[in-house]
Amino acid sequence: MTPLPRSEYVSLTTFRRTGAPVATPVWAAPDGDGLVVWTRADSGKVKRLRHTSRVTVAPCDVRGRTKGPAVDGTAELLPATAHAEARAALRRAYGLRFTLGDTASRLWHRLLRRPGERHELIRISPA
Repeated sequence: MTPLPRSEYVSLTTFRRTGAPVATPVWAAPDGDGLVVWTRADSGKVKRLRHTSRVTVAPCDVRGRTKGPAVDGTAELLPATAHAEARAALRRAYGLRFTLGDTASRLWHRLLRRPGERHELIRISPA
Protein backbone atom coordinates (compact mmCIF):
# COMPACT_ATOMS: atom_id res chain seq x y z
CA MET A 1 0.00 0.00 0.00
CA THR A 2 1.55 3.28 -1.16
CA PRO A 3 0.88 6.27 1.13
CA LEU A 4 -1.11 9.17 -0.27
CA PRO A 5 0.86 12.31 -1.19
CA ARG A 6 1.00 15.20 1.27
CA SER A 7 1.23 18.65 -0.27
CA GLU A 8 -0.67 21.93 -0.09
CA TYR A 9 -2.61 20.98 -3.23
CA VAL A 10 -3.29 17.55 -4.66
CA SER A 11 -4.65 16.59 -8.04
CA LEU A 12 -7.75 14.51 -7.33
CA THR A 13 -8.73 12.43 -10.35
CA THR A 14 -12.25 11.03 -10.43
CA PHE A 15 -13.70 8.93 -13.22
CA ARG A 16 -16.76 9.41 -15.42
CA ARG A 17 -19.13 6.54 -16.16
CA THR A 18 -17.26 6.10 -19.45
CA GLY A 19 -14.01 5.65 -17.52
CA ALA A 20 -12.61 9.00 -18.67
CA PRO A 21 -10.47 10.63 -15.95
CA VAL A 22 -11.18 14.16 -14.69
CA ALA A 23 -8.43 15.78 -12.60
CA THR A 24 -9.06 18.70 -10.24
CA PRO A 25 -6.60 20.48 -7.93
CA VAL A 26 -7.98 20.55 -4.36
CA TRP A 27 -6.92 21.21 -0.79
CA ALA A 28 -6.45 17.93 1.05
CA ALA A 29 -5.69 17.67 4.75
CA PRO A 30 -4.01 14.63 6.30
CA ASP A 31 -6.36 12.55 8.43
CA GLY A 32 -4.73 9.40 9.76
CA ASP A 33 -3.42 7.41 6.79
CA GLY A 34 -5.82 9.19 4.40
CA LEU A 35 -6.81 12.66 3.26
CA VAL A 36 -9.88 14.84 3.74
CA VAL A 37 -11.13 17.06 0.88
CA TRP A 38 -13.67 19.91 1.12
CA THR A 39 -15.68 20.67 -2.03
CA ARG A 40 -19.00 22.05 -3.22
CA ALA A 41 -21.89 19.60 -2.92
CA ASP A 42 -22.97 20.24 -6.53
CA SER A 43 -19.50 19.77 -8.03
CA GLY A 44 -18.76 17.26 -10.77
CA LYS A 45 -16.37 15.30 -8.57
CA VAL A 46 -19.14 14.65 -6.03
CA LYS A 47 -21.47 13.47 -8.79
CA ARG A 48 -18.78 11.15 -10.18
CA LEU A 49 -17.98 9.75 -6.72
CA ARG A 50 -21.63 8.79 -6.27
CA HIS A 51 -21.18 6.09 -8.93
CA THR A 52 -17.55 5.04 -8.42
CA SER A 53 -15.24 5.41 -5.43
CA ARG A 54 -12.06 4.90 -7.47
CA VAL A 55 -9.70 7.93 -7.47
CA THR A 56 -6.07 8.78 -7.99
CA VAL A 57 -4.20 11.44 -6.03
CA ALA A 58 -0.97 13.22 -7.02
CA PRO A 59 0.86 16.21 -5.53
CA CYS A 60 0.36 19.33 -7.64
CA ASP A 61 0.46 23.12 -7.70
CA VAL A 62 -2.55 25.45 -7.51
CA ARG A 63 -3.13 25.11 -11.26
CA GLY A 64 -3.17 21.31 -11.17
CA ARG A 65 0.26 20.68 -12.71
CA THR A 66 1.39 17.46 -11.09
CA LYS A 67 4.67 17.33 -9.21
CA GLY A 68 4.91 13.61 -8.60
CA PRO A 69 3.42 10.21 -9.31
CA ALA A 70 -0.27 9.48 -8.83
CA VAL A 71 -1.40 7.03 -6.16
CA ASP A 72 -4.57 4.94 -6.41
CA GLY A 73 -7.16 5.40 -3.71
CA THR A 74 -10.79 5.03 -2.76
CA ALA A 75 -13.04 7.92 -1.79
CA GLU A 76 -16.19 8.16 0.26
CA LEU A 77 -18.55 11.03 0.97
CA LEU A 78 -18.53 11.57 4.72
CA PRO A 79 -21.79 11.49 6.69
CA ALA A 80 -22.80 14.67 8.52
CA THR A 81 -21.72 13.12 11.83
CA ALA A 82 -18.08 13.10 10.65
CA HIS A 83 -18.03 16.66 9.30
CA ALA A 84 -16.81 18.34 12.50
CA GLU A 85 -13.73 16.11 12.71
CA ALA A 86 -12.96 16.54 9.01
CA ARG A 87 -13.32 20.32 9.20
CA ALA A 88 -10.95 20.32 12.19
CA ALA A 89 -8.32 18.49 10.09
CA LEU A 90 -8.70 21.09 7.33
CA ARG A 91 -8.41 23.93 9.87
CA ARG A 92 -5.18 22.41 11.23
CA ALA A 93 -3.75 22.13 7.72
CA TYR A 94 -4.89 25.46 6.22
CA GLY A 95 -5.56 27.66 9.25
CA LEU A 96 -7.18 31.01 8.68
CA ARG A 97 -7.59 30.48 4.92
CA PHE A 98 -9.90 27.51 5.46
CA THR A 99 -11.71 29.09 8.40
CA LEU A 100 -12.52 32.25 6.45
CA GLY A 101 -13.59 30.34 3.35
CA ASP A 102 -15.79 27.94 5.29
CA THR A 103 -17.40 30.70 7.38
CA ALA A 104 -18.05 32.94 4.37
CA SER A 105 -19.53 30.03 2.44
CA ARG A 106 -21.85 29.02 5.28
CA LEU A 107 -23.00 32.62 5.77
CA TRP A 108 -23.67 33.11 2.06
CA HIS A 109 -25.60 29.84 1.92
CA ARG A 110 -27.80 30.92 4.84
CA LEU A 111 -28.37 34.42 3.42
CA LEU A 112 -29.61 32.87 0.19
CA ARG A 113 -31.78 30.48 2.27
CA ARG A 114 -30.86 27.47 0.24
CA PRO A 115 -31.77 24.07 1.65
CA GLY A 116 -29.22 21.36 2.40
CA GLU A 117 -25.48 21.51 2.72
CA ARG A 118 -23.39 23.70 0.43
CA HIS A 119 -20.28 21.54 0.82
CA GLU A 120 -19.40 17.87 0.97
CA LEU A 121 -16.41 16.38 2.73
CA ILE A 122 -14.63 13.49 1.10
CA ARG A 123 -12.33 10.99 2.79
CA ILE A 124 -9.69 9.43 0.56
CA SER A 125 -7.96 6.22 1.64
CA PRO A 126 -5.05 4.46 -0.08
CA ALA A 127 -6.15 1.55 -2.28
